[in-house]
Amino acid sequence: MDAPTPWQPPRLWLFLQLVARVVVALLARLRVTGDVPDDLRRGPLILAANHISPFDPIVLTAACRARGIAPRIMATGGLFRAPVVGAVMRHSGHIRVDRATATVAEALPAAAAAVAGGSAVLVYPEGRIGLDPGMWPERGKTGTARLAFASGAAVVPVAQWGAHTVLPYATPRGLLPAVLRALLRRPVIRVHFGAPVDLSDLEPDRPGHARRATDRIIDALTDTLAPLRPDEPDRPRHVDPTRPSDTARQHRRG
Repeated sequence: MDAPTPWQPPRLWLFLQLVARVVVALLARLRVTGDVPDDLRRGPLILAANHISPFDPIVLTAACRARGIAPRIMATGGLFRAPVVGAVMRHSGHIRVDRATATVAEALPAAAAAVAGGSAVLVYPEGRIGLDPGMWPERGKTGTARLAFASGAAVVPVAQWGAHTVLPYATPRGLLPAVLRALLRRPVIRVHFGAPVDLSDLEPDRPGHARRATDRIIDALTDTLAPLRPDEPDRPRHVDPTRPSDTARQHRRG
């Protein structure tokens, strides 16, 4: 079977990746480590990232640009409904996820088709900005595992730390003072591309295997994140008063 022809990112998306690098450079000092194997870089590929801030999609866009990857992002439907932003998202090839609606199930076949077409797709396995008190990855939704099963694509964990110090959880509330503070302090943001997650022993039709794959992806993401915050092993130093805490979805290793 011939390998799929890699998806060609629109020029608009490539330009926006450059814009993201400029924006991040103004507000923070980005440090990108790790890489994606050459045979996976152009896709098909699933990048699984932790979600800690409204700013981290821009951070991840810039980090992917630094590694020569132009992923299609699975993003909340609200962005696609917004004037101008929605048109940009659609034209850039991103994938709409209408959470908590009857159409949410449509996102998985759309993402699987994108991956099968040779794309790299960026997903948030947690399904939301994590609310774990220690800001460690939460228990994941099974969508990322099911996408991996449906496409056969490799899953690479992408851990990031520091974006939460730039924009608060409640953005756009408090946006201006947060931006001014970041311009003055330029905090360090770290992104690390980890090793692909081995799911080869799991089968999509076996009961419980989607959950086992999901837990394995979250374990790998947690392990990839740990070296980025060695001096913050339990709780983050930066406490965002607008960010609620929720222990209901804390991830525990089996």
